Amino acid sequence: MEFLNHIIKYLQINFNSMISEIDLINLSISLGLFFIVLIFKNFIKLLLKKKIKFLTSLKNKKSKELSESFDSLITFFVYFIAFFIFSITLDTSQKISIFFEKINLSLFTILIFWMIQQTVEPIITGIKNIKLIFSSDLLEWIIKALKIIIFILGFSAVLELWGIKVGAIIAGLGLFGVAVALGAQDLFKNLISGILVLVEKRFKKGDVIIIENIIEGSVEKIGFRSTAIRKFDKSICYIPNFQFAENAVTNISETTYRRINWIIGLEYKSTVNQLK
Repeated sequence: MEFLNHIIKYLQINFNSMISEIDLINLSISLGLFFIVLIFKNFIKLLLKKKIKFLTSLKNKKSKELSESFDSLITFFVYFIAFFIFSITLDTSQKISIFFEKINLSLFTILIFWMIQQTVEPIITGIKNIKLIFSSDLLEWIIKALKIIIFILGFSAVLELWGIKVGAIIAGLGLFGVAVALGAQDLFKNLISGILVLVEKRFKKGDVIIIENIIEGSVEKIGFRSTAIRKFDKSICYIPNFQFAENAVTNISETTYRRINWIIGLEYKSTVNQLK
């Protein structure tokens, strides 16, 4: 909220002077260049897609999702280029130029961190034999955690560009964080239990598990706080992760041999060939 108020206040102070100082011919040229870039948007996107084809052509189930993510990133990049050309060709006062410069730096920072965030998954999943070390569920957790960290770093960098000191905000939230941590002990207990489940590879997605007197079914999703279990009546149940750390978990899917007791009724006149 402080970030938005800072921008709104800055705009209110400089809006009148900006309108009075802008030359209409220069504004028309800048807007013309802006729309020219947008007209060739699809062509620019096509060129850029060819450059990152090695990222979007991964032969896995998430290749389509990655392609869509990069498509949004490329679209943002084209709009950034259009605005950048508009801002550098527009003759304005020094204050407005500084304001446009801050916007361009903010957009560029967002672009860089967004690109890093989108490349985390293909880079990690592309490491040879990575799935021999980590399970697919643990890899998914690591990727999500890295994406969250990158988002926080990017957001902090943008705030710093606008003169908002992130360090002071973090220090102010310190005491609040302690209070939240004391009230969220169960959340951290479930988080740690979920990490232990994934590290120890007790079960994975699709496994059928049994916790005596608690749950029986197939694992659908292992989350940060809870795990989704699909029961045999097709209903879904969310179990807190600490249950898997504090109770014995039987993984039916890991059973190597099964004993079957089968009573076959026979008539006295059955022959040896029929028995076989």
